[in-house]
Amino acid sequence: MNNPGAHTIGDSRCVSFRQRLYSQNNDGRPDPTLNPAYAAKLRGRCPRSGGDQILFALDPATQFRFDNQYYKNILAMNGLLNSDEVLLTQSHETMELVKSYAASNELFFDHFAKSMVKMGNISPLTGHNGEIRKNCRRVNHF
Repeated sequence: MNNPGAHTIGDSRCVSFRQRLYSQNNDGRPDPTLNPAYAAKLRGRCPRSGGDQILFALDPATQFRFDNQYYKNILAMNGLLNSDEVLLTQSHETMELVKSYAASNELFFDHFAKSMVKMGNISPLTGHNGEIRKNCRRVNHF
């Protein structure tokens, strides 16, 4: 995990997680890895269609605080995005990190600081070797 905790603060739009609420397995039901009570609460504000721009906190428990609550949310099946849930279900290595960070705010802070320094040392590709996108959803020439 290169940047642990990137979802501890911030928001996501309804369109980014709607599939988890209505049709994760093409059956019209919420994702079974999502806490049913949390899914019901989200469905109350994120309709099956429309409302794409409605914002939801990535960490509703401590929305404006940088802490390890995000990992506690994941363990409680309250991760908003599919990418949050897979940290717990797709890899034993990331599952152990989620558990460790949920148990220790200090460990989370330590690893987060180290990952930010590591990311700060990345040199972006520019010119003919790459591009810095004006819109991160598509390459610049479109």
